[in-house]
Amino acid sequence: MSLPPEKATELKQIIHDHLIKMDIHGKIRDVLAETVRGDGQHGQRSLSEEDFIHALQRRGIVDDVMKDLHFTNVDVSQTEADSVNKSATRFVDKNITQLKSTNISPLRRYLYLQVLGGKAFLEHLQEPEPLPGQVCSTFTLHLHFRNQRFRSKPVPCACEPDLQEGFLLEVHRDGPGDASKMADATTMLSICDPVHMVLIKTDTSGDTTLISSYFVDWRRVLSAPNGKTGVSAELLGVGSCFFQQSLERQKTAEKERLFLVYAKQWWQEFLEIRPSHQSKLVKIFAQDENGVNRPVCSYVRVLRAGRLLESPRQAARFVSLLAQERAPVVGGGVRQEQWCSMMAFLCRNKGDCEDHATLLCSLLLGFGLDAYVCVGTKAKNIPHTWVMTCGTDGSITFWESFTAHRYLHHPIDPGAPPMVPQPKPTHPYRTLGCVFNHKMFLANCQPSDAVELCVFDFTDGSRWKAMSEEAVRSVCAPGSTSSLPPTPPLCSPSLVPNEASNQLELEMRYLLAEHRKDLGLATVWDDHLSYLLSAALSAYELERCTGVSCGNEEFQDAVRRSVPDGHTFKGFPIHFLHRNARRAFATCLRSPFCEEIVCCRGDHVRLAVRVRVFAYPESACAVWIMFACKYRSVL
Repeated sequence: MSLPPEKATELKQIIHDHLIKMDIHGKIRDVLAETVRGDGQHGQRSLSEEDFIHALQRRGIVDDVMKDLHFTNVDVSQTEADSVNKSATRFVDKNITQLKSTNISPLRRYLYLQVLGGKAFLEHLQEPEPLPGQVCSTFTLHLHFRNQRFRSKPVPCACEPDLQEGFLLEVHRDGPGDASKMADATTMLSICDPVHMVLIKTDTSGDTTLISSYFVDWRRVLSAPNGKTGVSAELLGVGSCFFQQSLERQKTAEKERLFLVYAKQWWQEFLEIRPSHQSKLVKIFAQDENGVNRPVCSYVRVLRAGRLLESPRQAARFVSLLAQERAPVVGGGVRQEQWCSMMAFLCRNKGDCEDHATLLCSLLLGFGLDAYVCVGTKAKNIPHTWVMTCGTDGSITFWESFTAHRYLHHPIDPGAPPMVPQPKPTHPYRTLGCVFNHKMFLANCQPSDAVELCVFDFTDGSRWKAMSEEAVRSVCAPGSTSSLPPTPPLCSPSLVPNEASNQLELEMRYLLAEHRKDLGLATVWDDHLSYLLSAALSAYELERCTGVSCGNEEFQDAVRRSVPDGHTFKGFPIHFLHRNARRAFATCLRSPFCEEIVCCRGDHVRLAVRVRVFAYPESACAVWIMFACKYRSVL
């Protein structure tokens, strides 16, 4: 079998690296010295190459080499060669409880990162050891490296948490068709993508907290002996590795310095246009979870969701399912603003309006829309961030990332005669200071920053002052600086919707029956009516995704057929972002409509409950629960 020249070169490189790893030269020298001494003592003839090879075989050196050198049995056909050429994009998003075998290609470079444990988590110093089967708070470590996502198994929170995991990361080239080629030392040294590690704490109620977001420069291993280095050892880079890292830091610092000088000059020019601009919400920089000030444009990326999300509206629905959480304020005072990197936001599954808006804008850009993040205020002058898209026909649509609601913008003409009817705004937004995406930053310099009066013609310099796209690109484009966090891919849903729906429905039935039992009421279920409620829940979720209501006619007709004459039907649907049955049931009982159904008294009372869990990426889910009852009306 003949190999292409580039494959033969890569194969030789593999064998060469393996022999160096075995220290084959040292073993050969030992055998040679021993053989020469033995032959000299016995007065034999000079040592030939054949004698030396026999000596290597007797010592087992050849067997050791062949035993440890493994290749995958692949027929180098065109089909399989094409499969090798595909870049590795893996989403490992399962709680791994045991080691699993994986296919390792001899034509790829891999980085094995092993976490040996945690130390000095002093806030958990007094925490007792969890009992078997006891629910406790857990730590989960998330990793992202060059479009690969990994997650460790949850471990109980402790002063020294047992975070012992191994992650196999693939180091491949970026160019088209280069993914299958062996990355040489120079190529690996030029790959500046760090390993992003995010530690998440999950408490007993399922609430998540971001503990740490840390970037590891993995290239220190390139200068380590035998290509290995310990996590706890602080290795100072030497030679070309240290020079490369130092050079990148210098370039990054210089680019950031130049952009800061430009931004200050740009801001001064903006203030000179109109004195009132001093009070406008024009935000050029924002602080991330590590306290690092970054240009706001760097928080937006073109993010494609693959098969996980099918449309822009479904993307908006997904973002709205991530919980809302404001940055905590210690000791009261003004709210502390904190923008999270995309990886930290996705791992935590909750964040503030800025996190939701930048993620939604990134997804809409991935779907090919002309999307921007808007910074302004809503009612009561509360600072807020939302998303807008510009249509090719000049239409402007606002997207609320918390709710997935869409609003068509109709500007008011202040110069129109008083008798001319003006459109009434349907959106909740009041003022707008600036808009931005991954390429552009524009400040609103119109006489009024009221959203209803804004004209979104970004080419009009009298209305919008734009930053230089080249300046923005110098510090915000992917790979422009080594300090920018890489863009993570989305992880596929981690739960099975049918199983989750059945489990939660059983728990809700139990809680409802126990609640009625405490009231001295019997519970008789109508399984057929419960099944009919599925159509309504499916229609509700479809309406949230598309904004179009459909299927209600069939549901209403089916209910009429299942409810006998002289009987009354009542239903109560409710929506949640979690799957905690007790929390959900307690929330439902706070509604007088739901309590009326759950505590229904009368003749021939039949109860029904239906749960539908809709799974989305990143462990996000939409949970719909509907309680219903039918009973004979007694006058």
